[in-house]
Amino acid sequence: MHTREEETAAILKQFDIGNKFSYLPMLPKASVLIPLFVKNGELHTLMTLRSKELRTSAGEVCFPGGRGTPATKMILFPIINKSGLLVTPVVGFIEEHFCPCPNPAEVSAVFTVPLDFFTSEKDHYAAHGAAGMMGPLHSFYFVDPDSGTQYHIWGLTAMLAIMVAVLALRKKPEFSVGFDSEDPSSFFQQVLQKRISKL
Repeated sequence: MHTREEETAAILKQFDIGNKFSYLPMLPKASVLIPLFVKNGELHTLMTLRSKELRTSAGEVCFPGGRGTPATKMILFPIINKSGLLVTPVVGFIEEHFCPCPNPAEVSAVFTVPLDFFTSEKDHYAAHGAAGMMGPLHSFYFVDPDSGTQYHIWGLTAMLAIMVAVLALRKKPEFSVGFDSEDPSSFFQQVLQKRISKL
């Protein structure tokens, strides 16, 4: 394991929830993998573009799903999405030269983004009040330097990317995120309790 990976894993481990939220009511559950890797000494994440043929969230950018057990993984704060699904983000490390083999019926593109992109104001936009209790609805426009393709990263995916960037890089974003960048756990716990009480 690279030194940068070890440092980042140690930082994120502080925010690993373990079984802390096992008391939550029975809700439909899902997990997303937030894969991190080190390239030229900098942290990056891997993202996918959902196929336009899918019934839900077609053509949207998201983190990968499916099976897999990264050697080092941390479970972060669960979030209830707009459909009432309890989504648990799992952060894990992959090899820098990992070569994905996506199913074209589900994924139309795979690309990587430097993690500090999600702390910069440059390509960030926020719509206030649009995301209800989660604060501003964050939106990014990322141009992949390899393909020249522009990707729109927004909603829950953008929020999760910001959260991991803030925690892993120990860097305060250049824009308002609506939570304490030193310790976001209390904010996400309040959001979760508020959403559960309305279900």
